[in-house]
Amino acid sequence: MTTPTKSAQGHIPELQLVRALAILGVITVHASAQATITMKESAYFYFYNFINTFMRFGTPTFILLSSFVLFYSYYRRPLDAKLLSGFYKKRLLYIIVPYVVFSAIYFAYVKQVNALPLWTIDALAEFARKLLKGEVYAHLYFVFISIQFYLLFPLLLWACKRWKSFAYALVPLGFVLQWIFVLLNFYDWQLDNKGSWSPAYFSLFFLGAALGIFYPKLKNWLAMTRDNATRMRVFLWSLLWAAWLGVALTHVAIYYQLRLHETAYHGLLYELLWNAHAVLTALIVLHAAYFIQRHLPAIVSRTLSRLGQFSFGIYLVHLLYQAFYEKLLPPPSAAWALHLHYFCGWVVMLAASWLTVALASRFVPFSWVLFGNIRRRGDRSPDVTEADGSKVSAGKKTVTV
Repeated sequence: MTTPTKSAQGHIPELQLVRALAILGVITVHASAQATITMKESAYFYFYNFINTFMRFGTPTFILLSSFVLFYSYYRRPLDAKLLSGFYKKRLLYIIVPYVVFSAIYFAYVKQVNALPLWTIDALAEFARKLLKGEVYAHLYFVFISIQFYLLFPLLLWACKRWKSFAYALVPLGFVLQWIFVLLNFYDWQLDNKGSWSPAYFSLFFLGAALGIFYPKLKNWLAMTRDNATRMRVFLWSLLWAAWLGVALTHVAIYYQLRLHETAYHGLLYELLWNAHAVLTALIVLHAAYFIQRHLPAIVSRTLSRLGQFSFGIYLVHLLYQAFYEKLLPPPSAAWALHLHYFCGWVVMLAASWLTVALASRFVPFSWVLFGNIRRRGDRSPDVTEADGSKVSAGKKTVTV
């Protein structure tokens, strides 16, 4: 049903492009990971190290974008029981259910490949333990982190609405809290799965919240176009891009030294460069999305928008296709064939995952159980969608609840 509201937000088509660029980053990192191990003697090792490190912005960008959309969509709506119940119902149906289903699929696949029993008490206990920690398969930690953010979201939203000035402190607060966690873990806790805990990404989550709250004021700064260009904006845009490029290339360089020459720097340097790389790249991807939307041929933006619409499902399923590909086509010995093998792995992950989610959303009843709530091609109503594709605001002054 729909209820009128004065605070419903408008459509932001660039967000689907951001999702598309993020999922391309995720797939590129996974497709090149093995090459950073096997290609150390190759003259092309720098290339593989470069794309594997440089493209590590995918998951952080999804985190920032998810927070952006949540706060952009909910900040100006009354925080009451109805809003919270609708919010958590969507999270349960379109995030947690697919997470559990795909966790079971990956768990069963690993057991089958390794000829291990699946329906034993020990195996089921192992599954439950890994499910509750986001450790069933390599990439599912992202959904586990998202669930943690969903638990935090109402409290953070309430604080921003209760104290208006609190919203202005979100960005520095996010960095402070994240680095308290990082330092405590580095010097004391030494958690094996640090990356599976939400405080490790607070800088991105809180920055996304601030961008969502202040988007009407920040839009002209995010949209790097000729119409929005002023001397101050051009200066800050140039500063942002220069900082991003410098940080990203430094990040690439230290991993090149570590992987090829085993030259290790202080652990906190890796944390710092990773944090800066993730945050700056997420902002750059927003800039790139506006550029693509306005300056590239319409077919490019339409194709990427469609990819972005399916990105949550693609994220969930793509490593299954990588596993199938590696099992059916083991890496060849010839150097030229090995390059082709890695490139084809990237193509298979992207194309097979995209096709699977697209066909399922169109022809399979209850496909949301696997891939979340995906809008169909014919649904052109203006809205803002979250990472799972579920609507949180729509139409003219209406909200879908």
